Amino acid sequence: MVRFLRSGTIVVLACAGLAVAGCTRLFDDGTKDKIEKAEKKVATGDFAAAVSLYEATLDGTAKSADTHYKIALIYSDKLKQPLDAIHHLDRYVELAPTGPRAKDAKALKKQDQNGLLSTLTKGAPATQSDANRLRDENKRLADRNAELLRTIAEARAQKATATTGKDRLEKAPILPGSRTYTVRKGDTFAKISRALFKTPGRATTIQKLNYPAATKTPTIKPGEVLMVPTK
Repeated sequence: MVRFLRSGTIVVLACAGLAVAGCTRLFDDGTKDKIEKAEKKVATGDFAAAVSLYEATLDGTAKSADTHYKIALIYSDKLKQPLDAIHHLDRYVELAPTGPRAKDAKALKKQDQNGLLSTLTKGAPATQSDANRLRDENKRLADRNAELLRTIAEARAQKATATTGKDRLEKAPILPGSRTYTVRKGDTFAKISRALFKTPGRATTIQKLNYPAATKTPTIKPGEVLMVPTK
C-alpha cells in the first residue's frame, strides 16, 4: 500500500499493484463466494489471503462499508499495520457515517493513530517538527497517488482506442480504496471540481479518471459514483 499522512491524520492510498489488480477483478462475479472464502482464511489464520479476497469485493459503494471494517480489524489486530487499518476505517465512516460500527471505527482509528505516532516519535511527545514532517509526507504521497491514477487512466484510454479505433464512453471501474463522489442533480465535472477543490480546473482530471477513453465530455447522471482525486 502507498501511505500518506495529512494534518496529523493518517490516511492510506492504494498503490500501483493494488490499483492494477483491482481494475481487473472489481466486477468479477462471485462476491458472496469471495466473502465466504475470506472468512475461512481468517478462521485459519491466513490473514493476508483474507485481505486479498475481501479487497476483491470492494466497489466504492455503501454496500462495501462492512467489508472495509473487516479489513481494518485484520490490519489493526492481526497484521499490526495501523496505516492500512486507518485507511479502511476512514472508508467505513465515509461510506456509512451513521452505520452500526461508526463509533467503534472512530475509536479504533484514534487508537491506531496514537500507537503509530508513538512509534514514529519513539515514545516522545509529538513536536511541531513531527507535524510538519507528517504534513510534507502526506503531500508527497498524495501527489504520487494522483500521478498514479492519471497514469492508469491514460493507459486505459490508449488500450481502448487501440482496440476499437474510436471514442468509447465506457466508465472505468471504481478502484478499491479510492475517494468517491456521488453525482447530484445538475452536476457537471466542472461543478464537482468547484465543490471539492474550489476551482473548476480539476474537471478534466475527474473526467479522465472515470472516462479515460472519452474524447468528448460524457453525460453524468444523479446517483452515479465517480472517482475523484484526493488533492
